[in-house]
Amino acid sequence: MFVYFLRRFISLIPMVLVLSFLIYLGLELTPGDAVSFMVPPDQIANLKPEDLEKMRDSLGLNDPFFIRYLNWLSGVLQGDFGYSLASGVAIKDIVLDRLPATLELSIAALIISSLLGVLFGTLSALYRGSITDNFFTLFGMIGVSVPEFIFGLIALVIFALNLEWLPVGQRLLPGYNSYWDHMPHLIMPAGVLALMMTAGVMRYARSSMLDSLNKEFIRTARSKGIPEWRVNFVHGLRVALIPIAVLIGFRLPMLIGGTVIIEQVFQWPGIGELFVYNVRSQNYPLVMMIAFFSVIAVLLASFLIDLVTAILDPRIKLE
Repeated sequence: MFVYFLRRFISLIPMVLVLSFLIYLGLELTPGDAVSFMVPPDQIANLKPEDLEKMRDSLGLNDPFFIRYLNWLSGVLQGDFGYSLASGVAIKDIVLDRLPATLELSIAALIISSLLGVLFGTLSALYRGSITDNFFTLFGMIGVSVPEFIFGLIALVIFALNLEWLPVGQRLLPGYNSYWDHMPHLIMPAGVLALMMTAGVMRYARSSMLDSLNKEFIRTARSKGIPEWRVNFVHGLRVALIPIAVLIGFRLPMLIGGTVIIEQVFQWPGIGELFVYNVRSQNYPLVMMIAFFSVIAVLLASFLIDLVTAILDPRIKLE
């Protein structure tokens, strides 16, 4: 098993290189550059083309594409992620400053949605065709159909404006330092994000559980007189969790860059909000690093999913 996972891990290296090149190429084909954003519109007319070219030269924007890519890759391999073109601050510091907020939001939403999604999906499958099943099915349809910003705005109006139970905006108010002080700020964005994710996990869990309960080994277990709860939750749910684990595993790295809407609705200072702002400002070194980190997160999630799947399903042979 160790040899298989070592070989699988090594195979990630060429994939990272290829994907990093494609991301860099995509940004290269994007029109405009950071200089056009850094210079205020009312001052561009006063600058000579030579002045703009000097700014581009100082930032390395006029170097050939492959030279810039190799310089960037060399810096990454040495732990140098470059500097923001807009502020001059080290990209590593910017990302590390925003990453904890996004991870906190994403992990909280992932845990809540995974537990509730598996629970609701399993109950829906066990009581197929009942009122319980119809209720969860309706909930799932609403959850995957309504845009998340709609639920976010509704939550803001009800819990922040009308009832005034929860604060809105930012991660922590000035004067508060402990972890538990900012929990009220986390409830609404994490709850809304978890609501959307629960619907998807629940529908997937229901389908997977129904498929598992129709397998031959389930009928064999029942014929042996094994209690129904053990058949459902020990034998059936264990097999049903395999595709669900794949879905959940891929959700976390996608959430890191996919919380853009929630972070903007609730003014949550995370990676998603940072990514959108720097795409608009054409701050490509910072955009590149965020996209690169997202790629690495997805590939590592794929590697860990292979490991978890092999543990959950003994039928899988590792070669």
